[in-house]
Amino acid sequence: MNRWDSEEGGGGRSIHLQISDLNRLSDNISPVTTMFEPQNSIEKRDNSSNANSGSAALTKTVRAPEKKLTLFALRLAVLEKAATGLGTLGFIWATVVLLGGFAITLDKTDFWLITIILLIEGARIFSRSHELEWQHQATWSITDAGINSFRALKSSSSFLIGNIKTVFSPFFVAGKSRQCSRDIAGTGGVANAQNWDCQRKPTRRWTSSEVPLLPYARWVFVTKHISKLLYWLQVLSATACVVLSAMKLIKHNYGDVAKGDTDKKNRKAALTIFYALALAEALLFLMEKAYWEWKVTYCKLLDEVNKESELGGASGMVSIRRFFYDAYSRCVNGSIFDGLKMDMVTFAMDLLASNSPDEQLIGARILRQFSLNPRFSDDTLQKIGLNFPVIEKLVEMLNWSDPQEEESRKYAAEVLSKLAGKKQNSLRVAGIPGAMESISSLLQTNRSSGGATDEIGERNIICDHPNYEFWKFNHLGLLILKKLARDHDICGKIGNTRGLLPKIIDFTHAEEWLLKNDNAAASQILTVKRSLQVVKRLGSTTGTTGKLLRREISEVIFTVSNIRDILRYGEKQPMLQQLGIEILTSLALEEDATERIGGTGGVLKGLFNIFFKEGLSQKYDQVRTAAGEALAMLALESKNNCYRMLKLDILDRLVQALELPLLRVNAARILRNLCTYSGENSFKQLKGITAAAPTVIQAIMSGENKLQEVMVGLAAHVFKFMDSQESSQMFERAGITEAELAYALVQILKKYQKPHIKIPRIRRFAIELAIWMMTNKASNIRIFNDLGLEKELESVLETTAELESFNMFSVIHL
Repeated sequence: MNRWDSEEGGGGRSIHLQISDLNRLSDNISPVTTMFEPQNSIEKRDNSSNANSGSAALTKTVRAPEKKLTLFALRLAVLEKAATGLGTLGFIWATVVLLGGFAITLDKTDFWLITIILLIEGARIFSRSHELEWQHQATWSITDAGINSFRALKSSSSFLIGNIKTVFSPFFVAGKSRQCSRDIAGTGGVANAQNWDCQRKPTRRWTSSEVPLLPYARWVFVTKHISKLLYWLQVLSATACVVLSAMKLIKHNYGDVAKGDTDKKNRKAALTIFYALALAEALLFLMEKAYWEWKVTYCKLLDEVNKESELGGASGMVSIRRFFYDAYSRCVNGSIFDGLKMDMVTFAMDLLASNSPDEQLIGARILRQFSLNPRFSDDTLQKIGLNFPVIEKLVEMLNWSDPQEEESRKYAAEVLSKLAGKKQNSLRVAGIPGAMESISSLLQTNRSSGGATDEIGERNIICDHPNYEFWKFNHLGLLILKKLARDHDICGKIGNTRGLLPKIIDFTHAEEWLLKNDNAAASQILTVKRSLQVVKRLGSTTGTTGKLLRREISEVIFTVSNIRDILRYGEKQPMLQQLGIEILTSLALEEDATERIGGTGGVLKGLFNIFFKEGLSQKYDQVRTAAGEALAMLALESKNNCYRMLKLDILDRLVQALELPLLRVNAARILRNLCTYSGENSFKQLKGITAAAPTVIQAIMSGENKLQEVMVGLAAHVFKFMDSQESSQMFERAGITEAELAYALVQILKKYQKPHIKIPRIRRFAIELAIWMMTNKASNIRIFNDLGLEKELESVLETTAELESFNMFSVIHL
């Protein structure tokens, strides 16, 4: 007989998980599937269709919140460009017509008013042309004040009082908290910086929001204050222009024009036009500012968009402000419709490609929030998946070891964990050179020496920081690998990555106190669970790749011993026990691994203890079934394991288990394998199996499908331990005649004229049992002839398939 598993590729469906919900430890662990029958998947995704339909309902016709900002920017740009156009026309009119043509004949008052208006308008235009540039930089540090608004000015006054003494200090250095915090205030990085005791490595570049333009009074000449200064300069200039222009238009006192003085006859009209243009321009500009303040300060448009986008508090506002200024800049500097082409995802991807750590942090945060949000997740992941440089950048960020970059690194890992949930995207992630090594860097722990976590190529700088949240990166790394491992080729890459497999297996270790503790930390249990899930998927890989992976997994000395501890102490964690047992079942596909598992002390005993365990809740039934599967696999074609099992004195308990509905199928498989592969020296030890004969015959007569198949297969071996007299007594105890059994076997051959994929060996077992019956008693030959066995055997010859020659048949759709 042969061991065989066939490979058949298939499409994988995505699984949406919340990274931060550590209390939800069940990742839809599938019910136990048998290695002796076809499997539809490595892990059944029970609720995947419901989850997909729910996700589709959520994402249906979702309007992007940032559309409000781009529309707002468009309207502001219309007012801005209209005011600029009128200002340009007024400037040309004043310089060409008035000052150029009437400078000498102008009244002294008009001359100076025009000059003042042109100067203040020139100052305003100059301020306007540079304001957006400064506003961009100001967004890095303004957190709890409005955008260059009255509220911002009010909040800055208290700051002014607190820092007035610094004006006279040439050696003023910004506060300690400012030095060690992230450049974007209020983003959560401040707290992280404090954890590192403000030890940030010096950089070669200035922080844009804190650049001192003068050696004295540095706090005044930082970007956010200059932005405010330019803002108020524009407002005051426009107000002055309105006052002066309106005053002249109302008084209409342009000086007397003497009769016949042709040089002054058009002066009144020219001045009226100029003052009207100046008034219209200033009013449009003030209207723009009023509209700005109304929407931002009173209607709280930015807060509203931030709330709808679910980007968080202060950190989200920084992102929203930055996006708005970019959209507004595009509308003002280019076409007014350029800002409408922007969206938050594209904006975040552009920031991620920047060389600025602050911009990268903002971009990573936005992508993370939108990837985890059910409303925006599909669209976000689709855009990221089509942008290979962004994926490459995210993978690169996994290698960042600077503690100050912990937040950006975590966001990148979370985005990749979502991205890997879709098969096509997972192939793109795995296709990046060095991707597996980058993911492996997430599995680093705070253990400074020994173990599989100290592999070459990892920087140990973060090991000096005990507050670094290694466990979060461990969870994310294992989650990414779990999703990537659904693809056959990626499993091969995982196995070929130096040091990665030992790292994964290292996380399967669980101490006794952890497994027995009712109040164990959810994060610790989740780490063990995810590592077991990854190993299970790798061990379930098909083809040559699967053989190599199973061999490598079994060769890691901690694999079986870690699972043994889970079997021994994990009664309170049945989920972990089931995963560990399924790994052993997969590894048992390889002969060498089978011997290693059986030779590891306590593994077989632990499996039998679980298999026979009674008085447990119904949810533990899956674990008991899985244990039976594993034991049947370990006994298959392994004389040594059969001998080890018989030494445990479990034969009587297996016979009794044949009467229990939950255990009877696997108990029959184990007994059949023991009879088949134990060898002749075990005849005396197996003699007690004859006590199971009545139960087996009754199950053949009343059972169907899988139960009937395994019982027919067991019966052919049980009867070999009986002589004719013992078999006759057995039929009497069972209340079934040999003729009835013969009839049942012939009916099986008629019913299954072609080998059924779920019970491929039932015809072979039926023929084996019929042969024994005819050999045992000559009278049974006549009974089978009368039942038409010869005709059925001819039909079997014509429909025999290679499928019926294998002990296992497994079609695994990855």
